[in-house]
Amino acid sequence: MPPYFLHYLESNAVCVIIFGIMLAHNLIKQDRQEKQIKYDWTLVAFMGYFIADTIWAAVISGVLPDEIALICIINFADYLLMAAITFTWLRYAMAVEQVKDRDKPLKLFAILFPFLISTVALIVIFAVAPDLLFDGANKVKPVFNAFLVAVPIIYIIASMFYSLRRVGDETNPEEKRKHIYIGCFPLIVIVGGLAQMLLLPDGALFCFCCTVFMLIFYIRAMEKQISVDPLTGLNNRGQLARYLSQGTPREGATYVLMIDINDFKRINDNLGHAEGDRAIVIVAEALKRIVDARTYPTFLGRYGGDEFILIAHTPSAPEIDRMIEEIRQRIEEDCFLQQTPYVIFVGIGFDKIGGEADTFQKCIARADDNLYIDKKSCKLNNQTTVLK
Repeated sequence: MPPYFLHYLESNAVCVIIFGIMLAHNLIKQDRQEKQIKYDWTLVAFMGYFIADTIWAAVISGVLPDEIALICIINFADYLLMAAITFTWLRYAMAVEQVKDRDKPLKLFAILFPFLISTVALIVIFAVAPDLLFDGANKVKPVFNAFLVAVPIIYIIASMFYSLRRVGDETNPEEKRKHIYIGCFPLIVIVGGLAQMLLLPDGALFCFCCTVFMLIFYIRAMEKQISVDPLTGLNNRGQLARYLSQGTPREGATYVLMIDINDFKRINDNLGHAEGDRAIVIVAEALKRIVDARTYPTFLGRYGGDEFILIAHTPSAPEIDRMIEEIRQRIEEDCFLQQTPYVIFVGIGFDKIGGEADTFQKCIARADDNLYIDKKSCKLNNQTTVLK
């Protein structure tokens, strides 16, 4: 076999295997989320493109016959798969950014409309005037290349719109990086394709570029799953254990706050567990915004069920009181803004780590005891979660 084809075959085969391993790992999970499912479809689209690219290399190198029927099939496959890659990434970006009504039929039709129009036009041109698309040597003309990139460019712009518009409003550096990466990833893919055409036309730089960046993104996602609670996006118990293992800071004061939804069982029993999950997310999002507005070091995590832990390194005791008041006010406001069928009230207990003999574990236990004292006080004062 020609060296050119062998190089392409080996390169694309390696990339397909890597993508296949990522896909298989995702498919065996029992609790796959919406964004993970849509990410998997992007992996499938990439694998299909690499396979089509290998067949095209076989034609160019003479391994397969240079016939018009095969040329048309391969190039139309490239057109469909390139659109599929950018379409599935757009759907993934919309899931990550929680775009409203993203799965409604009207929204899906609007997203598919450019592809449908482009495909109909391409088929009509091929049926009426195929010489506009292919020359006498069975090579594609600029008109076909225009069709090849038109729809992907629309989907790339849409992905950038949904992701990058969140960057300006985001205060968390990690979240900022996530929005930037998701929005700019399609551009990175395009740069890889242009680099191959201009610098290494006989190489497989495009497939390696796509694979490296998808693998980096996948590894980051796996690291996040290890340390992040999947429902709320907060730190999980494992990340809390790693944080506590660093020991108590020697400078400043450290306060531990335990936060719990009052009468949370009432929501689950009367409105169902899906609404219970929504209530937990509302509290988590309120806590995130409050913590992000602080300038001193903090740690925020989901402790379990409807209970949260917040560790604040601030020398000001009155600041803790202000924070607690702000937490309750923000949660109540968010319930009204989201028009929930309930108003959430939380119990909050806190304590301060005192002296070198004290530990995080002891302080958490004291804060937990204070939480239940606060919950009893809330009940006596009728400060509880109310169903409308």
